[in-house]
Amino acid sequence: MKQIYLFSGLGADYRAFEKLDFSDFYITHINWIIPNKDESIENYAYRISIQIKAKNPILIGLSFGGMVAVEVAKFVEVEKIILLASAKTKYEIPFYYKIPGKLKLHKLIPASILKRANFLSYWFFGVENKSEKQLLKSILKDTDSIFLKWALDKIVTWKNTVTKKGLIHIHGTSDRILPLKFVKADFKIKNGCHFMTLNKNIELSNLIESIIT
Repeated sequence: MKQIYLFSGLGADYRAFEKLDFSDFYITHINWIIPNKDESIENYAYRISIQIKAKNPILIGLSFGGMVAVEVAKFVEVEKIILLASAKTKYEIPFYYKIPGKLKLHKLIPASILKRANFLSYWFFGVENKSEKQLLKSILKDTDSIFLKWALDKIVTWKNTVTKKGLIHIHGTSDRILPLKFVKADFKIKNGCHFMTLNKNIELSNLIESIIT
């Protein structure tokens, strides 16, 4: 069986993958660690890569987890990187995130606001029903505030320009956090939102399996 390492997104954890079918593969969930003060995403990726024990594994990253997977692959030889609702390089981060990033305005937002689920976060993530909203609410509540603020800073100031061989990008056509028009996707999930791992899980599971096998 193929060994897959799963990187969840910002404000997310292993529960973001719970509806995907990985029954034909060995999977390991990468655990986020607390970043050091002013730590670069490159150094963080190096430290977190220690969790990867298999040779030539497949990395699957959701949202911010995809960005970290891209950085980890600079230190670990991998068979494939599969990005879900993510970005490959700094060029795929929308300009309206980069502007406040340069002005450091994002650092003024209290973590308590970012961790609070409401109608706006439900709309941005694309959650559609009561159970999905409850799951998002729970995940955001459980996210470490230090990690959340650090990761937000790394997203809006990301400098990567390298696209590694073997990288495959899957993106939803209705993603509101990282709109499709800013990225070059290899595969598009019709009406898929940023949380498409939950509500487009069957289509996404079949696609991932076909890519891997």
